[in-house]
Amino acid sequence: MSDLASHISSVENAHPDAAIIVLGDFNHTNLSTELPNYHQQVTCPSRGNTLDHCYTPLKEAYRASAGAPLGNGLKTRNPILFSCCLVLVGSCILLYLRYLANFVPVDNLPANREGKLRRIINLDDTLHFGARQGVETCTSWKAPIIWEGMFESDLYDQKHIQNQTSVALTVFAVGRYLDAYLKTFLTSAEQHFMLGLKVTYYVFTDLPEKVPSIELAPNRNVKIMQVEKHSRWQDISMMRMKTISDAIESDIHHHCNYVFCFDVDQEFKGRFGSEALGDSVALLHAWYYNAPNNSYTYDRNPRSKAFMETGDYYYHAAVFGGLLEKVKNLTDYCFLNIMEDKLNNVEALWHDESHLNKYFWINKPSRLLSPEYCWDQVIMEKSDINIMRLIWAPKDYVGLRPLATKNTN
Repeated sequence: MSDLASHISSVENAHPDAAIIVLGDFNHTNLSTELPNYHQQVTCPSRGNTLDHCYTPLKEAYRASAGAPLGNGLKTRNPILFSCCLVLVGSCILLYLRYLANFVPVDNLPANREGKLRRIINLDDTLHFGARQGVETCTSWKAPIIWEGMFESDLYDQKHIQNQTSVALTVFAVGRYLDAYLKTFLTSAEQHFMLGLKVTYYVFTDLPEKVPSIELAPNRNVKIMQVEKHSRWQDISMMRMKTISDAIESDIHHHCNYVFCFDVDQEFKGRFGSEALGDSVALLHAWYYNAPNNSYTYDRNPRSKAFMETGDYYYHAAVFGGLLEKVKNLTDYCFLNIMEDKLNNVEALWHDESHLNKYFWINKPSRLLSPEYCWDQVIMEKSDINIMRLIWAPKDYVGLRPLATKNTN
């Protein structure tokens, strides 16, 4: 029984949103002794005086009642047919529970069942993929592309608040970028980013004493992390991958379960909420989301580790995120490949963004954010953009970037 309980626990960890039902012909034992949160659903004899077992984590998942026997000694006469019937019944129960989870209004559930049923809801099953005409809402590998009008924000917020989700936001403000952008970035984030959730802003800067003080809501705080200032802006951009990975390992994993990484020269303008959270999250680049694949600016240099002949989409490195372990895998991958390029005297076309695109080509993201989540107002054609959640700030590369030089690789 302990082996069965261990296997069930591993299934729960691998599929936290699944409705789990345990059926079995183990009449002389009790699963609840090993897993107290699992409840026996069969309360009346199913065969003579025998009480078959059916366990679920939902105490009142369904009501058992006696009915006419299924055949005459079916289990004895045809055990294969009996097993098929048992599997069929279990599958029907599972489908019915999933139906209830997705279509019964959660706010109308009895209070003692509401929390448990919320946990088995797969919120992405509630996405309205047909709500947006003219734009792609799902990838070929079935990852959702999040646009305004596709999601019920209250459902996502309630689930993440209930699960006590905590989010780390990383941002780099080095050199002149601190004075130019950081205060606007942080104050606008407080108005729009993951409201209602626990958020820690990790500000990486070479000038910790100049980080502005801003008013923060409850359960939100700022951590200032001092970093080295590199002589070239390209190195600042590329070395952030190692810095983020190191911060996840040394600090962030103690406090948060999700990480979102942002460029500082941006301003939040609308809700950037829990609907954006996922295992591995990538952002469609505003300039390329509806452009042909052959126009994507992948690194075309075969000498670079970022080299790509083709890909799925062009992703913008100004925003990426996901679960801690997923973001750490991404940043470690990018850093190691950046360093290998350096050893070969190669620099990818768009630096860390080129390596990020290569990573997401190999390791498909589980969630894509539409360009509503990072829009450039210079783009005149914006009929697809119902809301600008985050916008690019005006750029002054000559005045802000140290030794801004043309990339010749």
